[in-house]
Amino acid sequence: MADEKEIFEGKTFQDLTKDIYENTTKRKVQIDLLISEIHGFITTIDDVVMVAPIIKEYMDTAVRNDEHLVKLAGVLQRIISKSQGDSDESMLLSDEEKEELMGTLQDTVNDLQNESERLEATKNKTIDLGSN
Repeated sequence: MADEKEIFEGKTFQDLTKDIYENTTKRKVQIDLLISEIHGFITTIDDVVMVAPIIKEYMDTAVRNDEHLVKLAGVLQRIISKSQGDSDESMLLSDEEKEELMGTLQDTVNDLQNESERLEATKNKTIDLGSN
């Protein structure tokens, strides 16, 4: 079966689609846990105003990351479909597909870097607030 062909070390297309599903499911649980944990700390409207943007940004980043994985899966699915053709040329990506793949990868790297920086800033802010 084509989706059992290894796309990179230790990962098949089927594994990738399973990871996309599991990441989405885990992230939903993580967001629910985050909200339930901070719910007890919210006592005023000012607390809501401070916390809501952080939760929104976390959720937006999660959605963007999932979109990137889905785009990658789409590109890989096209590669798999083309590789079942008769000629060697059918396995090659078009320039547009290459640009889309590189753009998706760059967007993912940028999102991960931004999220890392945002989490570090939030962590530092929380530590500063906790020490007061």
